Amino acid sequence: MTITGFVLRNACRNKRRLILTVLSVSISLFLLTILLTALKLMVEPPTTEQASLRIVARHRVSLANVLPEKYQYRIERMPGVEYCSKFTWFGGIYIDEASSNFAQFACDPERIFRIFPEAIVDPRQEEEFVKEKTACIVGRKVAERFGWKVGDRITLLGQLWPCDLELVVRGFYHSEGLDETLVFFHHDYFDELLGKRGIVGTFWIKVTNADVIPGLIDRIDAAFRNTDAETKTETERAFQLGFISMIGNVKLFIGSICTVIVFTMLLVTASTMSMAIRERLREISVLKALGFTGVMIFGLILAESCGLALTGGVLGCFGAKVLAETLDVYKLSKGFLPMFPVTAEILTAGMLVALGLGVISSLAPAYTSLRTSVVTGLKELD
Repeated sequence: MTITGFVLRNACRNKRRLILTVLSVSISLFLLTILLTALKLMVEPPTTEQASLRIVARHRVSLANVLPEKYQYRIERMPGVEYCSKFTWFGGIYIDEASSNFAQFACDPERIFRIFPEAIVDPRQEEEFVKEKTACIVGRKVAERFGWKVGDRITLLGQLWPCDLELVVRGFYHSEGLDETLVFFHHDYFDELLGKRGIVGTFWIKVTNADVIPGLIDRIDAAFRNTDAETKTETERAFQLGFISMIGNVKLFIGSICTVIVFTMLLVTASTMSMAIRERLREISVLKALGFTGVMIFGLILAESCGLALTGGVLGCFGAKVLAETLDVYKLSKGFLPMFPVTAEILTAGMLVALGLGVISSLAPAYTSLRTSVVTGLKELD
């Protein structure tokens, strides 16, 4: 019999315990992979190469404060600015509050898809969108969710703003890196409904190259310093992270749950290995009597422990990846999660956790078996 066969036979001796242990580890690592993916989405939102060329100007106090529309003309004339668009979050209700978890933005129709070139739109649909004041372009996922087609009329009831939007769907966009659940409509139409107040939530700016960003940020903020509406300009990534930080210390919360999951897995695998080795003390003593060294016996125990943990790791981690790619996470989460990419980095972390569990779980039973003398071990009953 080979060493590999010997380890497999020992692992499969109690099939019920083997199955329960592997299932426990796989379910735990499945949950760990899901939580790590969710955490990554929150603290490291998906980005694209074009995002490095975008900056955002908002009110210095908070996102709840607005800026004058006239700021756009001064920003557009600054060196390094390629495009600048008004960008105001509407936050309206479609059907009911539960169905309204998709973002709607008032923007400049001629510029928005120049600032976000990763959003791919049919040129004819974009042309129709630009020409019609009440037109909107919607993301592929949100269109599929509600069954919207070109020409459909949708009503968004104002919740933050004292107006309701009557929009006509004139096209769809798709993208590999940009959220596909957004709705874009004309800022001029929005301003008209508000009574020509000339206010804007934020300005999104695309620069000519990344080198001009630090100086441009300083120039924009300096231009509006000591005004009634001072600005705070930052990169797209800094803006996203600042927005996410508003929901609290999510990293600590999810990290705590992950720690509990890992600790629970450690208890399960350590308990399994301790029972398995305690039942085989007599066999281990026979191996010692036959000339097996302590290192060799430890290697056998380590191989069995790591084999169990890694099997559970493969089932749990890769099962989460397959499930995320097979199921429509956006529909299942009812619009809460536009995307759910289980990356190679997360899979590697999950497998390393499984390997670590296997190693740590084998230490205590291996130490106990190695300390037991041959004579004492041979007195044990199988």
